[in-house]
Amino acid sequence: MILIMLVPVVLLYWYSNHKTTAVLRDELNQSNSNQLEFFQNQVNSNIELLSSWPNLLIHDPDIASFRRIFAESRYFDLDAINLVKRIQNKLSIQESSSNWATKLYLYSPSLGRVISERDARTYDKHALKESIVSGWDVHKIEDGQNDRFMFSWITVSPYGIKDPAENAETIIKLEFDSDNIRDMLDKFKGDGRHDPFYFREETGVIYNRTSDRTLTDQLIKELSSQPLKDVENRTVVIGNEPYMVNSVKSSTTGWYLVDYMPLSDILKPIHQSNILFYSSMICLLLMSFTAAYLLYVQVQVPVKQLIRGFQRLKQEDYSVRIEPKGRNEFSFLSERFNSMVEKIQQLFEHVYLEQIHVREARLKQLQSQINPHFFYNCFSFITSMAKLKRVDAVVAMSHNLSRYYRYTTRQERDLVPLSEEIEFVTNYLEIQRMRMERIHYTLDLPEDMLRIEVSPLIVQPLVENAVIHGIEADAEAGEIRVSGEQKDGRMLLIVEDDGQGMTQEEREALLIKLAGTMDQEMGCGLWNVNQRLQLKYGEKGGLHITESDLGGVRVVLSWPVESKPALEEYEE
Repeated sequence: MILIMLVPVVLLYWYSNHKTTAVLRDELNQSNSNQLEFFQNQVNSNIELLSSWPNLLIHDPDIASFRRIFAESRYFDLDAINLVKRIQNKLSIQESSSNWATKLYLYSPSLGRVISERDARTYDKHALKESIVSGWDVHKIEDGQNDRFMFSWITVSPYGIKDPAENAETIIKLEFDSDNIRDMLDKFKGDGRHDPFYFREETGVIYNRTSDRTLTDQLIKELSSQPLKDVENRTVVIGNEPYMVNSVKSSTTGWYLVDYMPLSDILKPIHQSNILFYSSMICLLLMSFTAAYLLYVQVQVPVKQLIRGFQRLKQEDYSVRIEPKGRNEFSFLSERFNSMVEKIQQLFEHVYLEQIHVREARLKQLQSQINPHFFYNCFSFITSMAKLKRVDAVVAMSHNLSRYYRYTTRQERDLVPLSEEIEFVTNYLEIQRMRMERIHYTLDLPEDMLRIEVSPLIVQPLVENAVIHGIEADAEAGEIRVSGEQKDGRMLLIVEDDGQGMTQEEREALLIKLAGTMDQEMGCGLWNVNQRLQLKYGEKGGLHITESDLGGVRVVLSWPVESKPALEEYEE
């Protein structure tokens, strides 16, 4: 329930934070783009202003006079020298009118001279010819480790002539280097920008003086992977760190003004707010879990202990006790429960022990009832053999009978190994085979089964019934088979014969009698075995009678493997 209540709050906060971050990004991108456009316009205005100078100077009267003078004569006279001085003065005034460091040059192709602020000299016509291009010409200046670029603008008079370096009357050239732009970048950075720079893919980069060049080069590499738009906002990831990059293209020079800043710097306040919120949620969750745990310990655990106690009591485990904890309603219930179970246990143990004594006496009585039924026949055989002077038969009978008698009369154990019980059955079958030579028997039990312990005198009554009621009643019969197996968690001990057998109705009637009390008409052998199994194992143990594939009766004793006596074995 706590999680169900907190999860919507966290989701709503996350959604609100996501929207806020998106709006903040858009606003920052728009603001950065506006500032970059404003700065780009300032640079463009300066460059356009500089590019207008040659057009103004080309119409200056002194420059026009200089063009005519040099067209008529190649020699300087005093008037020409004064004219050159006036032109140099005007070039100086024009250069000084701008905050940028610029250079103006006046070329006279007919004379082959160039006039600058402080000089009037010859020039290389081939170099001039190569520098005359349409628009702004930019070339790199080799200056050690600093990357500098020279911007130049050339105006030719008259316009539209072919081969201006040879045929033009006047050529005015304006130059300035990238340090002017670098100064403006430094000032722009000082106003709160992160690290602005100018970039043109086919030319190079103009860094500010404190630029992180390694990071800038990596950004340029990422930006060059996709075509840049005139105005663009892009997020670039460098070394797992996202950067917000804004760029504006100059319509005058074609250079891109680029500025960037880490998103972590922008979103730092939001991240701090997120950490505070999520920390508060975690603290609230821990406090809620603590309260829930205390509620669980103080209420649910005692209730579960009472439930487990009653469940064990239902399973007749009267040793169960509940340890009272604290002084509350549940401790009172635990004490009353322990007192109730203790009284029930005392009463149960008293009745339980009395019933055990009664059952033991009854088992002894049942065991003693097995012996007379067999001894009468044995002594009758010995008498008959003695009359016939069959000493060997008398000795064999006496030997087997003594071992049989010793097993039955000296049996003081409640459980014996099945191997001893089978040996006892073997003695009995040997005695019977002396009386009836047609008797043949087979014992087929696995070794692990012979090691288990069973109640004594539990197999012999079945074999005795097979001999008396199966083989003796049929002159053709004589086969007895004793086998055993473990199947589906139960022990099965099987006795079969090839005697006259029983019909389905007779088997059902016999099973009904075995489930009831013993009467005068029914022998005690099978009933005794069945009762002993049920007394020991309850309803899980018993005797089953079916038709044997030998032709006679198949009697199966079954009981659970390693089963402990249930309470039913002590009930009347």
